[in-house]
Order: sequence, then C-alpha cells, then structure tokens
Amino acid sequence: MTRILHASYGCYAWLALVAIVLPLCLLLALTPGTERRRRLARGAAQLFFLAIGSPVRVEGSAVEPHYPCVVVANHSSYLDGIILTAALPAGFTYLIKHEMSRVPLAGFILRRLGSAFVDRDDRHDRHRTARSLHVLATRGSALGFFPEGTFDKSPGLKAFHLGAFAAAARAKLPVVPVVIHGARAKLPSGAFLPRPGPLHVHVCDAVLATAEPTARALMAMTRRAMLAHLDEPDLAPEPAYIPE
Repeated sequence: MTRILHASYGCYAWLALVAIVLPLCLLLALTPGTERRRRLARGAAQLFFLAIGSPVRVEGSAVEPHYPCVVVANHSSYLDGIILTAALPAGFTYLIKHEMSRVPLAGFILRRLGSAFVDRDDRHDRHRTARSLHVLATRGSALGFFPEGTFDKSPGLKAFHLGAFAAAARAKLPVVPVVIHGARAKLPSGAFLPRPGPLHVHVCDAVLATAEPTARALMAMTRRAMLAHLDEPDLAPEPAYIPE
C-alpha cells in the first residue's frame, strides 16, 4: 500500500509540474526583461512545491542584506535548482552544466532566465565562463552555484570546484552558503518519481571577503559553514577542491 501511495504521489507531482511549466514557458516567451521573467519563475517554483505539499521553508540569515553576493549550495537532487529558485530572491544568475541547455523545456526556461552554461569537460569553455561570471560579478550581479558540480545517491558533501569562489574573490563579493535539506530523500539520483517529504533551506551567515581574499580561503570557510548545518558527511576533507 505504501508503494502505491508513493507512486500515486510521484505521478501527481509530475502532473503538477507539467501543469505549471507549460504556462510558465508561454509567459517567459512573451515577457520582456530578465528580472520580470525571474520573478515569474520564482512564483511558479513556489506554486509547484505548495501544490505537492512540500512548500520550501527558509530559515537562518537573510540573503538580501548581502546583495550582490555569491550563493553556493549543496547539490543532492534534480530538484535543487527549483528549490533555490523558490527560496532565494529573484535576481540570481545561476551557473548550470551545459547538458541542461539541451533538455526540452528546461533548456528554454534556463536560457530565458539568463542562466550561464558551462561545459566542465572543456577547459576553454570553463575559462570563458569564468571570465563572463567575473564580468557579471563586477557589474553587481548576484550569482548562484552548486560548487560540487554533480550529485549521486550517496549522501555527503563532495569536493568543490573553485569557480564560484574565484568569482567572489576577484569581485570582493560576500559568499552566502546555503544548505538544502530533504531534496535527496524526495528525488534522489536515479529515481523518476518524487516521494512525499518536507523541504527546507538554511541560509548560513555570509562569508565576507577580506581586503585580499583568495578563492581557496573563501572555499574553505564556506565549506565549514555548510558542513556545520548539513546532516551528511564530508566526502572530501581538505584540501577539498577541484581546480578550474
């Protein structure tokens, strides 16, 4: 019986997502201005989680006082991007792996929201993206990253890519660590149907850039802050980073 209930919930969740995403795509196609489109996406994300009985609860510090900033979050589920869209202010530019640009509907939505795509297997593309993000940061844009770059079923915080922290260090922007809870249990890697369960986001205190910040120093402080609020193990003890 439990399996049937979970399957029914999962099918309902997909229907709710389709019912919200299709009108959203039309609105995004017709609405001018990236900021307006991002506000629409935030409202749609909040509506989706409310519809499936898992409204995203946000606790901890506020992001707004540190805007512009660089937000970094743990990555554990296919839902993480939608969760951050629902939980954070609408003004963020997210760094997304290039494969997502080819996913039907999702790729269109991400492009209309001004997301930055990166091919982590292409060194030249990584450097090009890093330069673009540096320009965005110096112009006062707020940036959002999943520094682990990927996720799987195994719980734990993986090694970080340095790109997010390099952008923050060069632009002297604060880094705001964000910890997502409940996403891995709700829709883990390899699963197709979401499961019932709560979702909440903890916004940690900002890691403020010093007069001469370094990417590795910002990364280490951010990682410690995230692990303090994450009920999963550290899978990459220091030096825990992947060079860009």
